[in-house]
Amino acid sequence: MNRTLYSCLFYLALPLVALRLWLRARKAPAYARRVSERFSYGLPAMQPGGIWVHAVSVGESIAAAPMIRGLLQRYPQVPITVTCMTPTGSERIQALFADEPRIQHCYLPYDLPCAAKRFLDQVRPTLAVIMETELWPNHIHQCAKRGIPVALANARLSARSAKGYARFARLTAPMLAEMSLFAVQTETEAERFRNLGARPETVEVTGSIKFDLSVDPQLLECAGALRQQWQACERPVWIAASTHEGEDEVVLAAHRQLLGSYPDALLILVPRHPERFNSVFELCRQQGFATVRRSSVEPVTAGTTVLLGDTMGELLFLYALADSAFVGGSLVPNGGHNLLEPAALAKPVISGPHLFNFLEIAAMMREAGALREVDDAEGLAEAVRQLFELPQDARRMAQAGLNVMQANQGALKRLLDGLDKLLNH
Repeated sequence: MNRTLYSCLFYLALPLVALRLWLRARKAPAYARRVSERFSYGLPAMQPGGIWVHAVSVGESIAAAPMIRGLLQRYPQVPITVTCMTPTGSERIQALFADEPRIQHCYLPYDLPCAAKRFLDQVRPTLAVIMETELWPNHIHQCAKRGIPVALANARLSARSAKGYARFARLTAPMLAEMSLFAVQTETEAERFRNLGARPETVEVTGSIKFDLSVDPQLLECAGALRQQWQACERPVWIAASTHEGEDEVVLAAHRQLLGSYPDALLILVPRHPERFNSVFELCRQQGFATVRRSSVEPVTAGTTVLLGDTMGELLFLYALADSAFVGGSLVPNGGHNLLEPAALAKPVISGPHLFNFLEIAAMMREAGALREVDDAEGLAEAVRQLFELPQDARRMAQAGLNVMQANQGALKRLLDGLDKLLNH
C-alpha cells in the first residue's frame, strides 16, 4: 500500500473515525469538544516559525516534558507548539506548561493531506519532533515537501510493531526515508528502523530519556508530611499504578490476602485512564473495601483500606506516598508502563509478565535485582508481603533501581544535541 491509497482509505474511513469519536465521547465527554481542530479548522492563534512537538497522549506528554524544557532553555526566543491526540494528553500539556507563554497547544489534525497542509501552513515550524512511535505518513511527507526536518525522539519499536510496519513497506519505507533523525533507545531498535527503510546516517542510539527523570526533593517531603497527617507513618502502604481493565480485580484480590497478615495495610489504586475512575471506585465499594477518592475532601483514616488515585498529574506524588510499587499494564497483555518512575523515588518495583514495551529497561532492572515479576493475585500479595516483612530487602531493591537509573542517564543531552544539529543545519 502506498501513500495515495492510504490517504484514499483514510478519507473513506472518516465515518468510522466519527463513530469512534462519538463512542469515546460517551465515556469521556471531552472527546466531543474541539473536534474541528482534528481537521485543522478553528486552531488557536499560533506564533509561526518555532518547533513542533507531537506527544500522542499522557505518557508521551510527561516523557516529552524534560525535552521541551530543555528546548525552551536552549532557544529562549522560539515558540514551541505541542500537539496530542487525547483529551487527557491535552489536559496534561496545559497543566505542565501553564506558566510558559511560549508553549502553544492544539490537537494534531488527522493524517489527511489537506488537514496536514492547513496545519503546517498555520504553524510553519522549523523542526518537527515526534515522541516515541507515533508516525503519520502525510504529516511527515508534508514536512519533507517544505524542507522541515522531522525527528523521532526517544524512539522505540517492538518486534511486533516492526512486523506491522514491514507488512506495508511501500508506505512505511518512503516515510522513514523522509525523516532526518531517529534518536532511538537501543541498538536492537536502531537495527529495526534501518531494516524498515530509515537512512543509516539518520539513526542514532541515544538511550531512553526516561532515565533522566529528576525528582524534586520536596515531593518526598510533602509525601512524608501527608502520611504523618494520615497518622500512617508506621502503616504498610503499597501502590498499584496505571492499572488496566482486568487488573483491578487481581490487585484487590491481592490486597484482600494482604489484609489477612497486615490488617492496617493501605492500597493506593491508580487506574490508567480517567474514564475508568468511577467504575473502579464502584468495584472497590462493591468488594467491601473502605475506599476514599483522592479527589474528594474525605480524609484517609485508620479505617480506610483503599485510596483511589483519581486525579491527573499526581502519579509521582502517589508513588512517593507508598513503600512499594506495582506498575500496571503488565498483568494483562498491554506491554507495561514506565518502571523507572517508582525506581527514581527509591521504591522497590513489582510488575506482571507482560513488559514488551519496556523489554530492555525491564531486563536491566531484573538483572540488577530491582524488579520482581508476578503472574497473579497470589504472587502479587506474596511479593508485597515480603517487602513489608523484609525492609532490608526492600531497601536493597530500591537502591538497585536507583543505580540502574543513574548508570543510564545522559540520553536527554544526547537527544537535545541531535536536535541542535537539525536546527542549525
